[in-house]
Amino acid sequence: MADETDTTIENTAQNTAPAPSPAAAEATTPAAAKPAAPSPAAMPKLHAPSPAAFAKRPAAAAHVPAPAAGSYSEEAVKAAEAFGRVDDNGTVYVREGEAEREVGQFPDASKEEALALYARRYLDLKEKLDLLENRLDAANVKAREIDDALKTLGEETAEPAVVGDIAALKAQFEALKAAGEKKKAELAEARKAAVAKAVAERTKIVEKAEALAAGLGDGTNWRSTADKFRSLFDEWQNHQRTTVRIDKADADALWKRFSAARTTFNQARRKWAQARDAERNHAKEAKEAIIAEANEIKDSTAWGETSRKFNELMDRWKKAGRAGRNEDDALWARFREAADTFFNARQADRDQISSSEKENLAAKEALLAKAEALVPVADEKAAKQARQALAAIQEEWDQIGYVPREAMHRIESRLDAVDKQIKAVEDAAWKQSDPEADARKSSFEEQLIAQLKELDEKIAAESDPAKKSKLEAEKATKEQWLNAVK
Repeated sequence: MADETDTTIENTAQNTAPAPSPAAAEATTPAAAKPAAPSPAAMPKLHAPSPAAFAKRPAAAAHVPAPAAGSYSEEAVKAAEAFGRVDDNGTVYVREGEAEREVGQFPDASKEEALALYARRYLDLKEKLDLLENRLDAANVKAREIDDALKTLGEETAEPAVVGDIAALKAQFEALKAAGEKKKAELAEARKAAVAKAVAERTKIVEKAEALAAGLGDGTNWRSTADKFRSLFDEWQNHQRTTVRIDKADADALWKRFSAARTTFNQARRKWAQARDAERNHAKEAKEAIIAEANEIKDSTAWGETSRKFNELMDRWKKAGRAGRNEDDALWARFREAADTFFNARQADRDQISSSEKENLAAKEALLAKAEALVPVADEKAAKQARQALAAIQEEWDQIGYVPREAMHRIESRLDAVDKQIKAVEDAAWKQSDPEADARKSSFEEQLIAQLKELDEKIAAESDPAKKSKLEAEKATKEQWLNAVK
């Protein structure tokens, strides 16, 4: 495999490599069965293979590992040796079906050593097939890895320079080819499903971004929306790192949509920021003008008129909009300073006036006590004296000045009550001495007497009960009038 190291492949694929010592070739043979190791001078050397054998040898493949030499049991080696032989010249042959072919030469070694060497090469090659068979069951196997391994093993099993059951070896290879194709199909389906899932997940990210872009408006919280776009971008990058690679066309199309949504947001935010800056500049200019006007009138003592002007300036301030937090705070401090200058001065004046008004109230309450002592009056003479005294009190009252607003109605009402009591006695005396009033009273009484006489005649002559009842009611009313003026 691509991530494994093959330390013996050149010895299993090339007959020109140095031959292992008999001791190494028989490493797995039980100790009692091992032949005595020859001296270094007597160690056999591999001859170069014949041209036919050289043409048929497979190429080396570093990604298909072979087991370490001497890792097979004696039984396995003997079973492989049963398919070969060595002639007197050291040429090794393998039986393949009904035919026999030359696989190599080992003339300077015994027939047993030569046959065992090529039997182990067979077992090495079979072990590679077994390793691939196991690898196909691994969860992390890749399709390219399968292809590379099958290619190499196909070359090595075509006409291997080994001694063993070649037919079984090739049958196993064919089975592995079928299993490899099946595994690749499964991997392709799994990848297809994984890609579809990844595309769907990335599409959701894109759709969230597009929904944010579509929902932009006057009520958008730009900072919060920017944070959401940043989070979606982080999610996009993490998805790229942690999921299967999707097709470039799909990835480009989705990125184009995501990028377009971000661009829409950035352009809208930039436009909003420009409009906001323009509004803030306008608001700042308006508030600067208001501050200038406030400074012009802050020292005025026309309390009422200037108070109204400051209220108007405050209304304009509220309608001017915002100039930014820092700007607004500084501008408001300047406006507040001008307003405080005026309103503090007005309050000081009011405090002074309030003190004077309280003094005036005490003075008027003292006069009020004198006025209320004038009543009640018993007759016309007493009323005349009380009127003169009240006139003097009222003249002094008017000279005192203002009192607190909340006390004004109370004391004015009490003074008016004194005036009304005196006037009631004066009016009564006047009515008794008024000759015109007596004449008017006598004339009205005579008219009532004449009308009552006329009503008596109408009542006596009326036969209709309803009309008669109406006349009697009119007579009763006029009789009451007559009693009142007598």
